[in-house]
Amino acid sequence: MIARLAAAALAAGLALLTTGTAHAAVTISAGHVDALDVDWTGSALTLDLRDSTVTPAVDRDPSTVTLVAVPASKTTVPSSSAYAFLGTPGSTVWVLPQSQVSGVLWPGMNTEGVPTGVLQNNSVTVKLVSVTGPDDFSVYTTGAFGTPTVWFDSGNGLPDTRTLAVNTHSHANWAFEAAGTYTVVFEVTATTSGGSPVSTGQKSYTFTVQP
Repeated sequence: MIARLAAAALAAGLALLTTGTAHAAVTISAGHVDALDVDWTGSALTLDLRDSTVTPAVDRDPSTVTLVAVPASKTTVPSSSAYAFLGTPGSTVWVLPQSQVSGVLWPGMNTEGVPTGVLQNNSVTVKLVSVTGPDDFSVYTTGAFGTPTVWFDSGNGLPDTRTLAVNTHSHANWAFEAAGTYTVVFEVTATTSGGSPVSTGQKSYTFTVQP
């Protein structure tokens, strides 16, 4: 029995070394992750989740991860009309923030794994394909004067797309308008410098929003 367990552990370790991606199911509720981690692997564009809550950081298959918006992420929709995409002013919204907050999940977007010159325009297109959940989901940034710029918003129709430069790392606010479980599907596409279209395929992310 011990020998079989050791062999299984060794096989799992070798699989991780081969693929570079961990496949064990995990739940992450605080700390830094690059939820959208885009890499260029050989001749393929890939999308995974970079988990920096462990040391060393590890790439994970998004389908194996549950990301949690804890009650501490709960806030209210500002009165400014610029935030109308989040719902009625004063209503509850859960926000995984653009700037790091202790005890709250801090999801980012990372294209540092894509070298300059591999893709046309040195950029990728991130597409929010679909959202299934109890209410709307959005991703937006907040400027120095508190003005939001909406990147993705399931409330006004999907898909939504946004262009990201390669070799960059950025953060935004990830907002959920009700408690419950959300399935969020992203896809990243690009065109190689040689003119060939490439895609990561659609990847599903699960978020649990706690009341």
